[in-house]
Amino acid sequence: MTKTVDLISPIDGSVYLTRDVLSHGAAFDAAKRAADAQSDWAARPVSERIALVRKAGEIIGRQTDRMATELAHQMGRPIRYGGEYGGFNERLSYMADVAEESLVPMQIEDSATARRVIKRVPWGVVLVVAPWNYPYMTAINTVAPALIAGNSVILKHAGQTLAVGEHLAEALHAAGVPADVFQNLVLDHDTTSALINERAVDFVNFTGSVGGGQAMERAAAGTFIPVSTELGGKDPGYVRADADLDAAVDGLMDGAMFNAGQCCCGIERIYVHESHYDQFVEKAVAWVNAQKLGNPLEQDTTMGPMANVRFANEVRAQIEEALADGATALIGTMPADDGGAYLTPQVLTNVTQKMRVMRDESFGPVVGIMPVKDDDEAISLMNDSQFGLTAAIFSNDAVAVEAIADRLETGTVFMNRCDYLDPALCWTGCKDTGRGQGLSKLAYQALTRPKSYHLKKA
Repeated sequence: MTKTVDLISPIDGSVYLTRDVLSHGAAFDAAKRAADAQSDWAARPVSERIALVRKAGEIIGRQTDRMATELAHQMGRPIRYGGEYGGFNERLSYMADVAEESLVPMQIEDSATARRVIKRVPWGVVLVVAPWNYPYMTAINTVAPALIAGNSVILKHAGQTLAVGEHLAEALHAAGVPADVFQNLVLDHDTTSALINERAVDFVNFTGSVGGGQAMERAAAGTFIPVSTELGGKDPGYVRADADLDAAVDGLMDGAMFNAGQCCCGIERIYVHESHYDQFVEKAVAWVNAQKLGNPLEQDTTMGPMANVRFANEVRAQIEEALADGATALIGTMPADDGGAYLTPQVLTNVTQKMRVMRDESFGPVVGIMPVKDDDEAISLMNDSQFGLTAAIFSNDAVAVEAIADRLETGTVFMNRCDYLDPALCWTGCKDTGRGQGLSKLAYQALTRPKSYHLKKA
């Protein structure tokens, strides 16, 4: 019997779509086709590969209403935000812009006696395992540069956002990328692991949970296949004594609550200088109370349901445990909160670092706020985490912020902003956030391997 996967819409719990899961044999056949097609793809001029990827982006750009509506049905983001095309296009365009200079060979010598050069050559078949929370942007982070660099790509999208993978495949194929060069496959965990373990692919990019990343590394153990991981975070914000308070509230609360808090680099804990603490909390509560929780298909909804009831239940459990341990909840239950996927956004005070809500990834609309006396205490608390993705500091002193940033154990440090991927900067992390080089010119180093040529002339 063919195995299937049901995509349950968080809007009303109905089955939005059902897809067949590819069998083990069919998956390996697909990987073989990808490998066979890759050399011809890599032989095309890089300018041609860039043009085809850009064209696919333009096709997606003509379908933003479809993008927004399908995202609302699949993972609950309100249609008022218009989908993800802005960030999607920014990332695709930047990676296309810098591709040729990033892939240019490094010439050491070209004389009458010898030519010595280092070229960047594609790995072969790149497997991209993409998450549901920003399903277009996280996928294109790797899909675009991997294709441009001359790799074939197999995309395994999350079960919650299956239609996104289909949309990307439709656009790339319509643009002229060969069907075997980019394949969107519906795979189960066992088949995905087998593709890696049996070396049917040559590079793995995974965005998801720590457990998922560990599974990818176990599958690759002994194969020497590179595995790039981005496994989420418990990202802190710090409001210094010299910060613009209103800007800090707007920036950090949006970072904590946008997308129902379902952001790998969303703000999940906030440390506020004691001189601002009471006022920050008051303004943060007002900010959250101004949000409207509701059906994401309605234009006035600012916060939709979480993508799945089980995700909301984990956030509820963290909140309830914190309250039992002495935390204070400052937001009353909103009318649309149904005890399921629709979850009231919450602000907690009287929290401690020992509480799960301040240590484990929540990935939902809850944030704990603590006072601190100075930079040293803030740094200590920000570093007190198993994760290391981003940290955000609000201040008017760039010199002081950079000095603080040098002491933080993160992949990115923001000043006076948060929850943003700059495509010109490397997207990376440390500790249980994983390791990798996404976006920026460095992404092309990750998605290719160096090959040296030492040509002694007669």
